[in-house]
Amino acid sequence: MKNSRDIDILERIIKYCDEIDDANTQFGKSLEVLKTNSVYKNAVAMCVLQIGELTTYLSEELKKEYDKMPWRDIKDMRNIAAHRYGSFDSEILWDTMEGDIPSLKEYCEKILKDINKEEDEDNNG
Repeated sequence: MKNSRDIDILERIIKYCDEIDDANTQFGKSLEVLKTNSVYKNAVAMCVLQIGELTTYLSEELKKEYDKMPWRDIKDMRNIAAHRYGSFDSEILWDTMEGDIPSLKEYCEKILKDINKEEDEDNNG
């Protein structure tokens, strides 16, 4: 059985990806709005920060087995969000939200699916 902590972390990462989707729905998913609406920008930036923080707690075993995601870069983005929070570049945030978050969510869902399949196979002999 895989580390239950990894499962919890992956589920929480997916939850933050969903919260970014919710913010996009609420604010209209617009770069212009992201640039001018601090509530929208802060909501997305906080989710990115939390996702980056969570990746630091994934086991090294999982990160080595599932190495198609740049886990280190995700952590680095967290550091940028944390240390430059008030001046976080809207376009970088937009690119992250548009390009990276959907891929991350999909990859985390794949990992969870693999883990569930592995557990089912272990339980069924």
